[in-house]
Amino acid sequence: MKTRRDDVTSRLKPEVEPGPDNEPEPARDKCGKREVGDGATATEIFAEDVLTKQFLYKRRFSLKIELDLMAISLFIIALMTRFYKLQEPKNIVFDELHYGRYVSLYMKRIFFFDSHPPLGKQMLSAVAYLAGYSGNFTFDKIGSAYDDTVPIFTLRLIPALCGSLLIPLVYKIMIVLQYSEWTAVIASLLITCDNALLTQSRFMLMESILLIFGFFGIFSLLKFKFHHNHSTGSTKWMWFIIGCISLTCCTSIKFSGFYSCLLGLFIIGREFWNLLGNRTVVLKTILSFFLRISCLLIIVPSIVYISIFAVHLSLLTKAGPHDTVMTSAFQASLDGGLASITKGQPLHVAHGSQITLRHTHGRTCWLHSHAHVYPIKYADKRGSSHQQQVTCYSFKDVNNWWIVKRPEKNDLTVGYPIDPIKDGDVIQLVHGITSRALNSHDVAAPMSPQCQEVSCYIDYNVSMSAQNLWKVEIINKDQEGASWNTIQSLVHLIHVNSGLALKFSGRQLAEWGFNQHEIVADKVINQDDTIWNVEEHRYTKTDDKKERERQLVHAEMIPTTATHLTFWEKFLELQYKMLFTSQEYVQNHMFSSEPLEWPFLTRGIAYWVSSDSNAQVHLIGNLIVWYSGSLGLVIYFGFLSFYLIRRRRLCYDLSVASWQQFLAAGEIFVVGYLFHYLPYFFMERTLFLHHYLSAFVFKVLLLAAIIEHIYLFLICKTVNKWITVLFVMGIVVWLLYVVQNFLKFTVLNYGTTDLTENDLVNLRWKDTWDFILHKK
Repeated sequence: MKTRRDDVTSRLKPEVEPGPDNEPEPARDKCGKREVGDGATATEIFAEDVLTKQFLYKRRFSLKIELDLMAISLFIIALMTRFYKLQEPKNIVFDELHYGRYVSLYMKRIFFFDSHPPLGKQMLSAVAYLAGYSGNFTFDKIGSAYDDTVPIFTLRLIPALCGSLLIPLVYKIMIVLQYSEWTAVIASLLITCDNALLTQSRFMLMESILLIFGFFGIFSLLKFKFHHNHSTGSTKWMWFIIGCISLTCCTSIKFSGFYSCLLGLFIIGREFWNLLGNRTVVLKTILSFFLRISCLLIIVPSIVYISIFAVHLSLLTKAGPHDTVMTSAFQASLDGGLASITKGQPLHVAHGSQITLRHTHGRTCWLHSHAHVYPIKYADKRGSSHQQQVTCYSFKDVNNWWIVKRPEKNDLTVGYPIDPIKDGDVIQLVHGITSRALNSHDVAAPMSPQCQEVSCYIDYNVSMSAQNLWKVEIINKDQEGASWNTIQSLVHLIHVNSGLALKFSGRQLAEWGFNQHEIVADKVINQDDTIWNVEEHRYTKTDDKKERERQLVHAEMIPTTATHLTFWEKFLELQYKMLFTSQEYVQNHMFSSEPLEWPFLTRGIAYWVSSDSNAQVHLIGNLIVWYSGSLGLVIYFGFLSFYLIRRRRLCYDLSVASWQQFLAAGEIFVVGYLFHYLPYFFMERTLFLHHYLSAFVFKVLLLAAIIEHIYLFLICKTVNKWITVLFVMGIVVWLLYVVQNFLKFTVLNYGTTDLTENDLVNLRWKDTWDFILHKK
């Protein structure tokens, strides 16, 4: 194998090979140096010694610094736009309302629930902590003024810094993909001059943090790909690990960051596919590459993601307003949670126990009944049992109490010794206030006709007799024991007559059911919505109905002794809740928009409006850039179709290098755009313009790539150079128009200018742009 040292010494060899008519190769020692006396001059020996020592010691104690002045200049420009008057406005802007609350809860170590991972909120909280923020400010409503205790600049620092770093990062992405510096500058300039990205970077929001992690991860994987093709050192694996970390952090900001992970997997998959097609690479090398990639893709993201939640759960140890989303066991594990008030609550559920039954997974609600009955006929003309309604209610209420009764006993009090309920026992559940037993008949449920209705039995002296026996199946008896225990035991309640399980259907009842949630009996027993646990519990001490009702009404609505959950139990429960609990966003928001509207910038979002002037912050993009980006997509697919048809006819218009670069633009930018855009068409939630920003950046990068491709195409394919000159001049004029348009709309980014009605009319380029005007 030829080494770097061989290259060094070979440069000192004569051009002619040794032979009969030539001098023999000089003798060398074991290090490859010429021996004294072989005819070598002192100068030659000294020169070779110097080169050899340089090779042997080059990597020791060396530091190589390389500055990209263009990237630095772009970063400075970005800082000027993002940090200008960063403390203005001194009011809560849009979603700063939510993220500010999370930061305050972090400061107080109070547990909160958010449907997205916590890394972005942790970063905001870290700088807030360093700035000495106490967390006492109340983020009550959008537009409220910050007081002196809130470090406004510090809280907005991380998003502004991330938004600034995105500009030189875009430049470096274009460079690593072998585009010219001027193309990279154009891409960076377009990102710099987009007003929507500017707005998102100036406030306590997540999108700029999401973008920097996502695109740095993609950049790192592109560097890995480059080094994999051009070097054999360990540098490529360093870039791969950095890419894995960055993309995991992206997903740990918001779950939508997973789309960037998909693009990263696509890049690695394409590299592996190319390696498979290289017949000069031995199978051992391919297998080694695959095993390394697979192990790193599993180990690195797992460590990063779990570590982020380890920090999250170790910090948030106190009970708070979001506890009810979590299971009873999770709540009871928090300081000051359920355990702080439920002193002396019995552990074992027994005959005579007064309990509340909580739906364990998914939506937080409790088994509930009230004196109202099902309507005789539903809207679709189906008939009901006309029995007492049973629902799932999302609030603590006296009608959530039930009394556990053995069928063979007539009293409802707890005797001594107590008679505990065990796995497999058959019980009745008597509603505490109405004293009617939980029942089910062969009648279709009101909202889920494929399931059976659940009610509390009323004897109407008709042929429909009571069917109110339920069997207790303890799911986790191997861990918690065969006795039915408060909080820890997870149970199925199986209707004895039909064999169906008591289930939360997730559907909402009509007004006759007070819009509470439907409870049914379902033949599919093993599912999350059929799992229940006892939350509040005490023993019935009197058989007198009125006295019992009085005790129920005045009882504290909180349970049990402390529980000690492991990190893994908390981590897995939190993941389940984040993925499957619908923390529903406001429906039909006045500034919501649909994915089809985003490329055309149909609607923006009013982030903040001054209470005493028309100064405002509005999320609206640079219309020139957005429409140009959409046009760039069309042009790319036009070129692609043209080239594919020509190549089918064996007409090759591009060199191999140019064709590979053109395809790479599609594989990175077009695929990235689609990965970050198409999923939103299948989401059943309220969407806003800022969900499009990741896809938008990919579209801008593609636009810059198309500009360079057209320029090179004109140079190679046109005889008249004036066409190329006109194209360049057109690009310059277009860029000036982009900058001019950006500067015009910055009044809606900074929120420091009092706008007149005429100003807003001039800025309202589309009828669908809803700017807000205070009449004076």
